[in-house]
Amino acid sequence: MRIPFSLLAFTLALPAAAAEPINRPTPGYVRVRLTTSAGPIVLALDARRAPRTTANFLAYVDDGRLDGTVFYRSARKKIDPKAGFIQGGIRQDARRMLPTFPLEKTTQTGIRHIDATISMARPAYGGSAGGNFFITVGAAPNMDAKGSYEGYPAFGRVVAGMDVVKRILALPTGGGSGAMKGQMLFRPIAIVNARRLDGKPKPTGLPKPWLMGLPVRE
Repeated sequence: MRIPFSLLAFTLALPAAAAEPINRPTPGYVRVRLTTSAGPIVLALDARRAPRTTANFLAYVDDGRLDGTVFYRSARKKIDPKAGFIQGGIRQDARRMLPTFPLEKTTQTGIRHIDATISMARPAYGGSAGGNFFITVGAAPNMDAKGSYEGYPAFGRVVAGMDVVKRILALPTGGGSGAMKGQMLFRPIAIVNARRLDGKPKPTGLPKPWLMGLPVRE
């Protein structure tokens, strides 16, 4: 059957849909592979819509600041234990910290906390984040900015390895205090290394005291 010329012309005139990040080079995204003791996780970071948050994460990656850290938290929803988020990174290791940066709210970037989103953990005061991040399992709209609530800076999504994320979420937990009570992994999952898969590394050139045998300052 022939398609009428007018309909074909109209179809060709429609704007192209925004490219969704997938596990291959995609314009506007930078992929990072986390090699963990539970298996690999590949992330696609949205450098176009969340440039500052992406640049911060890539600085930790390119400096090797995430190498040898862990996933230490599994926060499961009480009403649905198969949903929630896992959290990892440098914790409070001051030797690995980089300066904080302005918060990129979800209302500014348009990146929502849907399933498989990576976002930066952050304190309730000052800056936007450091070297700790989390990955969602299921939607988490409560983490999006709304009104005076600034939320958390989502900046990409998992494009491979969600089975690994879900296995970590299901691991036994306990301990902790405050918001983290009962959510600390009894056996943290090692982040052996983190490497960018797209583009050239851009290390900060700053000192790496954690490699010099200096004690942890928390």
